Amino acid sequence: MINGNLKATYAADEKIVDNRYKFSFVWGLAVLAALLPIFANDYVILVACQVGIMVVAVVGLNVLTGYTGLMSLGHAAFVAIGAYGVTILHHAATALSIPEGIQPFLTIPGAMALAAVIGLVVGLPSLRVKGVYLAVATLSANFIIIFLIELDALAPWTGGKTGLTTVDPSIFGWVLDTQREVFILIAVMAFATVLLVQNLFRTRVGRAFIAIRERDYSAEILGISLLRYKLTSFAISAACCGLAGALMAYFYARVLPEQFELLLSLQLVAALIVGGMGRTMGPVFGVLVIVLSPELLKVILSAIAGDSIEAAQFRAPLQEIIFGLLIIGFIMFEPLGMTQISDRVFRAINRWPFARG
Repeated sequence: MINGNLKATYAADEKIVDNRYKFSFVWGLAVLAALLPIFANDYVILVACQVGIMVVAVVGLNVLTGYTGLMSLGHAAFVAIGAYGVTILHHAATALSIPEGIQPFLTIPGAMALAAVIGLVVGLPSLRVKGVYLAVATLSANFIIIFLIELDALAPWTGGKTGLTTVDPSIFGWVLDTQREVFILIAVMAFATVLLVQNLFRTRVGRAFIAIRERDYSAEILGISLLRYKLTSFAISAACCGLAGALMAYFYARVLPEQFELLLSLQLVAALIVGGMGRTMGPVFGVLVIVLSPELLKVILSAIAGDSIEAAQFRAPLQEIIFGLLIIGFIMFEPLGMTQISDRVFRAINRWPFARG
């Protein structure tokens, strides 16, 4: 019996889900996502939609930071571009009398393409700087995008500080005008994004990203173009975040500049750190922890103090404290994140009772 991660055949190496534990977890999530619109209440659907949107965005950040090794603190800007892009394109498509049933097939890719183009521009500093300096450069891009959105001169298109109202998407006549219906779209997009990005790193492009992460100068000596692949990584990462922004616009039915401030970028980074950078399931684990922790805290406080005003006053500070402690704890004690913890647990279960590890 094979107790480790040995892959003795090509078929085993080609598997996306390479052990029975991951297989059970993935299929469990799929079944849960299929059952939620039928049996879950509105509150659970709300949280599940937030999880799905965040997963898509963190998967995009994982492409850049986890696999290519390029730091970013400005990915909320790409989410904003996707949200505003899909909303503006929907209004433009309606003005051009494009049938509503096919509009999402034009507006969502259009918003992703717009985010990818902006990602190429934001990624240019990565050719000269790295580490914390690149993080600061991307952070400045976040502030610039929010400034442009709120600029009065662009208010006829962006809505300024009052934001824009999103049109309910229609897919071949099926209007997604409830949160349950939008959740189906979000769940499908989240699963597809994780699957496509996982397969990306089986290609030449994905392996080039990993080579740059390990040692960019050595990768360049081997013939890997840093210009091409760093900018490609930024574009793919931004496109994923643009998709997350489009889904966010559909879900909330309105986009506001306040939704895309620095806090969102920090939440994306925190989810990636907690889940595990450079791992397929890292964004999923991280988002589950980051999104569900405040909800669990809300339940605990309600059970202890009820729905009193005092409990509500303590809730927000406690959420911030837990948020910071999670990041500090994982950086200090488990920098590889939840995926490493799960791998360690599964290995111990698989080897029991013969070995520990």
